[in-house]
Amino acid sequence: MLEIKDLHAGYEQLEVLKGVSIEIAPSEIVAIIGPNGAGKTTVIKSIFNIADVTAGKIIFKEKDITGLKTHELNEIGISYVNQGRINFGNLTVRENLEIGCNLIKDKEVIEKNIEMVFEKFPVLKERQHKLSYGLSGGQQQMLALGRALMQNPSVLLLDEPSLGLSPKLQKELFEIIHKLRSDGIALIIVEQNAKKAIEIADKTYLLEDGKIVLSGDKKILKDKKIKDVYLGGRY
Repeated sequence: MLEIKDLHAGYEQLEVLKGVSIEIAPSEIVAIIGPNGAGKTTVIKSIFNIADVTAGKIIFKEKDITGLKTHELNEIGISYVNQGRINFGNLTVRENLEIGCNLIKDKEVIEKNIEMVFEKFPVLKERQHKLSYGLSGGQQQMLALGRALMQNPSVLLLDEPSLGLSPKLQKELFEIIHKLRSDGIALIIVEQNAKKAIEIADKTYLLEDGKIVLSGDKKILKDKKIKDVYLGGRY
């Protein structure tokens, strides 16, 4: 589905990624974990062309998409939910969702997609005519996810989706993310909650100083480095 090959990227003169290679298959969840400043967010920003790629390739469905504009990436099936649950507070929940399908002209398809989002997130249906600024943190994240799903993506990029949520809401969110794969969506998740990310992921990549230093399936939880550094030696 998506392959990153020997990616070097950063911001202007600052190189953050130093030869990162990642693969994701259809309906697969890939987690990227690591310390602050390791380059986790830069990986998905590079895919979505909001970081500067200086070397390497990004391949989507066997096509080189390195450097495609963000709206072109939306058109081919890649959506991005950035950190911070950014919604339009002066618009209703429904209007926020409608913005997510601005590339779709068929009103019937738009309505169908809205109903799909409401089925996944019933609370959004209840509050569809309310301004989004009044939503709770968890509801804000649901709306951001819902807006990304309006475009029927093949790949969904999530940057710190659990940030700022209570443990209960984090649990609910990860359950929702896990269910999305049953819709045929591949997900790349950048996440500080290493244990939860590894538990729902098919593959996990540990990033340190712009390089992949460890990768594997759920068994990676037993790795001494993961346990001691990221799980406090408690798992």
